[in-house]
This record gives sequence, structure tokens and C-alpha cells, in this order.
Amino acid sequence: MKLSQFSFPLTREKIASEPPRWRDECKLMVLHKDTGDIEHKLFKDIIDYFGPGDTFVLNNTKVFPAMLYGNKEKTGADIEVFLLRELNREQRLWDVIVDPARKIRIGNKLYFGDDEGLVAEVIDNTTSRGRTLRFLFDGSYEDFKESLFALGKTPVPKWVKDEVTEEDAVNYQTIFASEEGAVAAPAAGLHFSRELFNRMILKDIDKTFITVHMGIGHFRKVDVEDLSKHKMDSERLIISPESANLINKTKREGHKVLAVGVTVMRGLETYVTTNDEVNPYDGWTNKFIFPPYRYAIPNAIVSNFHLPMSTMLMSVAAFGGFDHVMRAYKTALEGDYKFGPYGDALLIV
Repeated sequence: MKLSQFSFPLTREKIASEPPRWRDECKLMVLHKDTGDIEHKLFKDIIDYFGPGDTFVLNNTKVFPAMLYGNKEKTGADIEVFLLRELNREQRLWDVIVDPARKIRIGNKLYFGDDEGLVAEVIDNTTSRGRTLRFLFDGSYEDFKESLFALGKTPVPKWVKDEVTEEDAVNYQTIFASEEGAVAAPAAGLHFSRELFNRMILKDIDKTFITVHMGIGHFRKVDVEDLSKHKMDSERLIISPESANLINKTKREGHKVLAVGVTVMRGLETYVTTNDEVNPYDGWTNKFIFPPYRYAIPNAIVSNFHLPMSTMLMSVAAFGGFDHVMRAYKTALEGDYKFGPYGDALLIV
């Protein structure tokens, strides 16, 4: 398929800048992939489509405060640093994106916070915008990490909202986030509340967690018309033997596996056996899913409404069928559905 086939007009007004008051009361569109039929529900109604023995697979990654605001040495020019991932704990090395990038050179020092803040030195240019920073800090690793994260802000994308608030530190995090390492929230997981988990228990619906540390690869602009030539950024993926066993048991017994979000869809499909079962794994994935593609693991998926020409939309269309999914998106655009991580959700069964 071609990139242009996933284009549609999306205005800023259709993107939610704040989450709903209650996590599980956003709108939920339900798409039946075999017929193309569409229903309109609330997210808390999701359990009506599942029963005893079914398993929800969620991403327990935890978003860290990845946005730093500082100044360049000598000129004092304002700079933004987006922390992508830690490269070396002992040397305080981080892979980052700097904006504006054109004026930052190897050897430049960057200052964050006041006199008691942090200083970093640019030691490598990894891409046109990417850099490697070495933070100059003499104290313990724990003190360094505390100082770094105290200066950081929640990395809510600018296309969602211009100004990040203290509330975003809670809102842009799932209630089950436990494994630190993501720079973007697994949006579909944001809708799960403790009340919804309790209702799942009453219906004997199982849940399990995998870890996919979501990077910014999902939000990078796809700049090739031929999708087979697009390369995804790698993300850390951990599927424990316990999770793999539960997922495979669910499938063997004829029950449904729900993948909660694109990161989970991608993670489950990364290393699949010839018997269409998931393997335990601890490593990296750069899997890019777009139509046509046959999913081996999930029987159902739930995901937020994504941006046009995004890799996340492509992954969803590969599961639900291109025509069905694009018609569902058209319905969302014509209705009062909201897009983005704070927006509404699409369940495909």
C-alpha cells in the first residue's frame, strides 16, 4: 500500500487536548471487522465483548519526564532537549533530540535549571537532529537521576497541547505503569480504570502485561510513498514467560486475546512461532506492520484514533481491513469523536 492512501483532513479541533474526566468514559467505537458494522459505546462497555477465559494484554511501560528546557553556553539561546533513551549509566550518556538542532555542535555545553541545575556536553551527532549528551555530574547515579527528572517535563506531544501542566504527569500515564522507559504513553491503556479492572475480575477476564518502551518512532513522519521502504525505530520489548504462557493458553483454549494499543500489537507479533504462538522475549523490536498483513496473536484490538499517514493508523488498518478502518475514521471525523492520546478509542472485534 502507499502512504497517500492513509491521508485524510484532520483539524486541531478534532484532537483532544485534555483527557475525559473519568478514564473509562471516553467514547468507544466498535468495528466488526467481518461485516464492517459499527457501534457507538463508552469505553467502559468494552468488557461486553469479552467473557470468561479471554485475556487483555496491556503495556506496563512508564513514561518518564523526557522534555528538558535549557540554554546554550555563551549565547544563552533557548534550547529544548528531548531525552530518548539512556545509553550508558556510568558515563551519564543519553541519546537525545535537540531543537533547534542547526546551531548545536560537538563540544557545546548546555545548561539546565539554575545554578544547582545540570550541565551537559554534546559529544556526538547521531543524525541531522539527534545528539548524544554526556551529563557532567559528580554525585551518585540516584542523585543524578533525581536531578534530571526533577528538571524534566511530561512529554505530551505539542500537536496535542501547547503547554504541559502538572496534571499531565498523572493524565499521561496509565494506572498500571511500572517499568520506566517510555517517551510516549501507550494511549489505549490510558482508558483503563481500577473500576474497569474490578469489573473484568467479576467477568473472569484475565489480564497480563508486556513491556514496550514506546519511543518517538510512531510519530516520525513517513517520508516514502512505498511503505515497504519505511524503517521503524527500535523499541525495547520484554515479554515474560508467564505472560507468553497465559496468552498461548488463552489461544489454545479457543478464547480471545485483546491487544491493548499499537505497541502491544507490535510486540506480540515480533517473534511468533510457526504455530501462531508468542515467544518470551527480552530485546528490541523494529517491526513495522501495514496492510496487507495477517496477525497471528490477537483476536481483537483496541486503539485510539491516530493521525493521518501515521504508522499507528497503518497497523490498525492491517488488522481491521483498510476499507473498514478508513470508513470508521471517516465516521469519527463526521461525528464528535476526538483523536490523539487523550481522545477516544476504536475497538475492532
